[in-house]
Amino acid sequence: MSVTLWPKANKPSFKELCSLLYSPTNSIFISLLNSENKSRLSEGTHIKICIVTISLAGGGAERSCAMLSEMLAAQGHEVHIATLNDAVDYTYAGTLFNMGEFKQGKDHLGKRYRRFKHFRNYLLANSIDMIIDHRPKNQYYRELFYHHYVYKGLKRIYVTHSSSPALYFTQLPKKFAKLLNRNAANVAVSVYIENEVMKPLGIRSTCTIHNAFDPRWKEIKNDLPAALANASYVLSYGRIDEAVKDYSFLIRAFDHSELWRENIKLVIMGDGPDKSELQKLAKNTTAANNILFLPHDSAPFKIIQNARFVTLTSHFEGFPMVLVESLSMGTPVVSLDIVSGPSEIIQHEKNGLLVPKREVSLFASAMRNMVDNETLYENCRTNARESVEPFSFSKISEKWNKLIADVTG
Repeated sequence: MSVTLWPKANKPSFKELCSLLYSPTNSIFISLLNSENKSRLSEGTHIKICIVTISLAGGGAERSCAMLSEMLAAQGHEVHIATLNDAVDYTYAGTLFNMGEFKQGKDHLGKRYRRFKHFRNYLLANSIDMIIDHRPKNQYYRELFYHHYVYKGLKRIYVTHSSSPALYFTQLPKKFAKLLNRNAANVAVSVYIENEVMKPLGIRSTCTIHNAFDPRWKEIKNDLPAALANASYVLSYGRIDEAVKDYSFLIRAFDHSELWRENIKLVIMGDGPDKSELQKLAKNTTAANNILFLPHDSAPFKIIQNARFVTLTSHFEGFPMVLVESLSMGTPVVSLDIVSGPSEIIQHEKNGLLVPKREVSLFASAMRNMVDNETLYENCRTNARESVEPFSFSKISEKWNKLIADVTG
């Protein structure tokens, strides 16, 4: 198969690549490959699956990809994971194809195309049957390129991890919906995303499969940081991206709650572009001495388990694993009732508190209530683990296995 190379001064756009990358030889080869794959799938055997993700580090969506690889491998499928960036913190199963390792020096369109070509060749060489793609999708013509070249001839399942259309449905959502309707399935990680985002766009073959927690987490033995030894603290954790997470609101609400007067700390754990600005904000509050910033921890479970409760103040989410992880460790939660996910996880006053409006005084009052009302707190703590059983590794694994059986049957 011949490939046209463009001089550096005249690099093609993704749209041009989509229209120029095919040849009759390539089409014949793809047809033969499709025949072989269909024959194997029709036999009902375990299949070869490639999970595609930005990385295996940093956040809940990435952790869910790592866990999905373990679920599929446990079901007997041959699992491959392709990461776009060279960041791997989470335990996974299968074979890793790390495209981030090809990123050396300044990146440009030609280098990106070569990475895509490496990836395409990898999929063909390993006779991959199915793609499960978890990437954010914010550029329509890039997605055309994936559809018509990188994933050509392969069954596809796309997973949407955010309720923000701009992050997962490109700048041309209605046109992108037509591409999605060629997928074997389109998975939402929350009921809200499926019913309020996907279906109004006319996207078909949809279903909801929530992200799972891993029961092994509570068995991990690690020490608390010295700063938290014997401390009472409220925890918030995740990537520090103010446009999404709104940690500044949390800092103001904690200050307003005056929990710090009782020597209760606010711990914000994570890294991200807005960390230094938030540290400056915290220093200018009366609670400054009781606001602590910790770095990202890929295994934060001891810190979660020992928190009085965990908070969520994001502007939007998909299915916030912060809440599921915390409840699975027996730790109650206090969250804004945002789009989307918290209302599918939190049972108000049974395993946590849902705050209906983004008002500092309301959130501060909810935090105080979780400290002052011991009966409420103990009730939420007692119910926490059982409340997230529908999101357990085994239950979510069953749903994925059924979906794969349905689309390959």
